[in-house]
Amino acid sequence: MKTHVKALVVGGGAVGNGIAYHLAKAGWDTMLIERDELTSGSTWHAAGLLPLFNMSYATTHIHKYSVDFYKGLEAETGLNAGFAVVGNLRMAQHQERMDEYMLYSSVAETAGVYHEFLTPSQMKDRWPLLNTSDLVGALYHPQDGYINPADVTQAMAKGARQLGATIERKIQVDGYRWTGSEWIVSCTRMVDQGGNLVASEDKFEITAEHVVTATGNHAQRTARLLGVKIPAIPVEHQFIVTEPDPMLVEYRKNNPEHPVLRDADAKWYVREERGGWILGPYERNAPARFLYDVPASFRADLFPLDLERIEAEYMSMIHRLPSAETVGLKDDFNGPICYTPDGNPLVGPVPGLRNMWIAEGFSFGITAAGGTGYYLAQMMTQGEAEIDMASLDPRRYGQWMTTEYAARKNEECYEHVFILHHPDEEREACRPLRTAPVYERQKALGAQFGQVNGWERPIYYGPKDAPEDFDHNSRSFRRGGWWQYAVEEAKAIRETAGLVDATAFTKHRVAGPGATAFLDWFTTNALPKVGRINLTYALTPTGTTRTEYTIVRLAEHEYYLVSAGAWTDYDADYMRKCAEDMASQFGYVEIQDVTTQWGVFAIAGPNSRKILNEIIKDATPETALSNKRFPWLSCRNIELGMVPVRAIRVAYTGELGWELHHPIEMQRNLWDQLLKAGEKHGLKLVGARAQNWLRQEKSYRAFGTELGRDATPLEGGLDRFVDLNKDFQGKAEMLATGIRAKCVTLLIDGPSDTDPWGKEALLLDGVKVGRLTSGGYSVAFGKQIGMGYVRPDLAEVGTKLKVKMLLQEWDAVVVEDSPHDPTNARIRVDG
Repeated sequence: MKTHVKALVVGGGAVGNGIAYHLAKAGWDTMLIERDELTSGSTWHAAGLLPLFNMSYATTHIHKYSVDFYKGLEAETGLNAGFAVVGNLRMAQHQERMDEYMLYSSVAETAGVYHEFLTPSQMKDRWPLLNTSDLVGALYHPQDGYINPADVTQAMAKGARQLGATIERKIQVDGYRWTGSEWIVSCTRMVDQGGNLVASEDKFEITAEHVVTATGNHAQRTARLLGVKIPAIPVEHQFIVTEPDPMLVEYRKNNPEHPVLRDADAKWYVREERGGWILGPYERNAPARFLYDVPASFRADLFPLDLERIEAEYMSMIHRLPSAETVGLKDDFNGPICYTPDGNPLVGPVPGLRNMWIAEGFSFGITAAGGTGYYLAQMMTQGEAEIDMASLDPRRYGQWMTTEYAARKNEECYEHVFILHHPDEEREACRPLRTAPVYERQKALGAQFGQVNGWERPIYYGPKDAPEDFDHNSRSFRRGGWWQYAVEEAKAIRETAGLVDATAFTKHRVAGPGATAFLDWFTTNALPKVGRINLTYALTPTGTTRTEYTIVRLAEHEYYLVSAGAWTDYDADYMRKCAEDMASQFGYVEIQDVTTQWGVFAIAGPNSRKILNEIIKDATPETALSNKRFPWLSCRNIELGMVPVRAIRVAYTGELGWELHHPIEMQRNLWDQLLKAGEKHGLKLVGARAQNWLRQEKSYRAFGTELGRDATPLEGGLDRFVDLNKDFQGKAEMLATGIRAKCVTLLIDGPSDTDPWGKEALLLDGVKVGRLTSGGYSVAFGKQIGMGYVRPDLAEVGTKLKVKMLLQEWDAVVVEDSPHDPTNARIRVDG
């Protein structure tokens, strides 16, 4: 057996084998080890469905790749993966579900996923066993279907072997040790003994340059061995198999196999199985299991059944398929399936570790296995994937994450598989947890909260006496009940003043003798002078956008970096690793995450200076905030009452304004001062949704939407923040990439009750030419607005395109960057 490889994959389920296959195909010397038999984890009892439906751009690409890849496996390996292309019919009992499907349609179009819409009568004509009396329509994927999980796993394993990979079974990993250049993996040979899998005396080590873990239900053991947190915890999933249905058997005499059915409003899927049916529900109260470890005795085992828990779903299946009412139960399963708090798997580098990668937390592991292997192999062998994988990055979860949080959120995620996925959805479990000191004050004033990286932040302010379920009932795929509140908040910033809580911003202090040289290499823009700020970008090694920073230079070798609140650990891990890599060249750099030390309020609007003048303490307060003493894009230490504030003259909304970074323990005092001073100046509390609309009126790109690891800053239209006169990481790769697409701002004449969400396709003469990455409503122009990417030749101001919303094409026109106040006169106004 080999003892030294380029890449070691730990875990022999579908995901692990998909990774091993693609690493071997990329030319890496690859070994896969499995503690039991291949497919002995969740793979063996998976239903094998291949749902293309997904609201995530990245996950949609992963699923599509898998489906296409699986269809060619038999020709490559000679093994039939059991792929039944029977179609997938996703039914809707009400119009809001159809709204969800119409929004998904745009996501699917941007990814090239074919789909159709059907009426109830069309469904009944094609599939007479269905009761369609209470349906309003359906989404149909004719190229979808199901596959045999064990067969597709074995086919990928054979394909991996043909490409040179080695696969070894009955090997358990007991430890990982990093030498500085490679991993030494301690292993034990496992043996069968009385039906149990036990450790033998045969212990050995495997040395690997890279390690990938795809350990499924054993993710918590993996986390413990690595000394990290991995919020992947299994949840019980039951499904039942019926005896043959005589009416289905009769139907099949003259018809092809029945499509997979999904009655999302009833929370189940059903597919044909040997003349009968498989019912798989996603019910309430399914418990998380294996919070700390999988028992040694648990192999290809199942949990005791709890059929009462799925009684409602079973009865609804009979309602939808009346012929199933008299059919008996043939078999039943209750097994573990891994989840994460947001439902997306964890794919990418492990925070704090080198050359250690994970692919954990797959609730749809069969569907994702092929695509995950493809894109993860690109990340490992080429530096980045061709699509932005940030939404799956393990570092999207911070160190504040606990086992209890992950378990409860994973249970919620399981229950939400078929619950409406509103774009404005904010799930309630485990909240509030991370709160700023003013949380209770905001709540009393009508704040409705979302969460970002666990932080509670106001997304809009509703009525002060709003019931607890106000926001839940305000959600929609169109303009929800919150929309008018956000409109008034946006107008206030444009007309008087608004106050936004931005405490969740990520903040880092970077200092030390090597700080200046490091940051100059690490970011694209020229570094600011002391007391000034710059907007800048850190690139990936392939030249795409890794992170956006506002850099404040506090001293010659001391900097304060502000970045997106959702990505604290994501940013910290990358910056620290880069600093370590360059320490010999630049010297010592100290990087501190100070996010929780500083609160942030953003005050903006024509009256913002007047409000701050009411409370600023200065020898000449009337000039303290003037352009001469406090110019745009500068930082000053000021005093607001008794609160020392690091004030930054910048506003994400594009109006005169300041970010007020303050000691978080003094936050309530500063809040009260601002609200009192703002009473006579029209100050209004503003949430994140209005702020998001306003930044689009200024064409301010946002990380995670316009900015990501699949586009360069030059493609993002950020040339003015890229100093080509200096050397920086990724510069050569960025220039070599060229301009494949261009970021633009569009004004849209859309429907009267719906705004774009940033998932929509952009069309020209009915052909897709780009996609929106952000969308919303513009109070300045009184119509919809969006940002997105188009072919470079279509990025000219005045280009007329179409935006697909609600299955219709709506007029859109490319406008100049910063259509509101393009000269920045309002931001620079003196006083």
